Amino acid sequence: MRREILRLLETNSRLTPAEIAAMLGRSEDEVASEIKNMEDEKIICGYHTLIDWDKLGKDRVSALIGVKISPVRGEGFDRISTRISKFEEVKSVFLMSGSSNDLILSIEGDSLKDISSFVYEKIAPMDSVVSTATYFVLKKYKDHKVIMTEGHGEDSRVEGMA
Repeated sequence: MRREILRLLETNSRLTPAEIAAMLGRSEDEVASEIKNMEDEKIICGYHTLIDWDKLGKDRVSALIGVKISPVRGEGFDRISTRISKFEEVKSVFLMSGSSNDLILSIEGDSLKDISSFVYEKIAPMDSVVSTATYFVLKKYKDHKVIMTEGHGEDSRVEGMA
């Protein structure tokens, strides 16, 4: 039952225990109790709202920052990753494999300059940071399982006329 609850909440975190119970054929109390247990166990870490800032007319810039690290003996990447995670601009920090970057940061700012300043003032000067690479997000097609371009980008060519 836990996986089913989590899948439903991952798609729509506003579902009530009563709605989830109806979908799963369980009692509302049983579902509410399971959700509470998963929150207490930190399986459910929070609830988020996905915002399409473009539709609001609010400029918001997203970027992925690749960070090459020289790991500290006995600490690996944990110390620097924890430190980077505390910056307000940072949405996510991932330790990567198969990449020239050790960490990938997902960050947001109000402008390209904000992101650039964040990288060269806060990330690049850190001990253990060898190099950074910034990749600006030009357009979001899908984010957190939500297609952000509904009604846009469909192939409008006439079939057979390529």
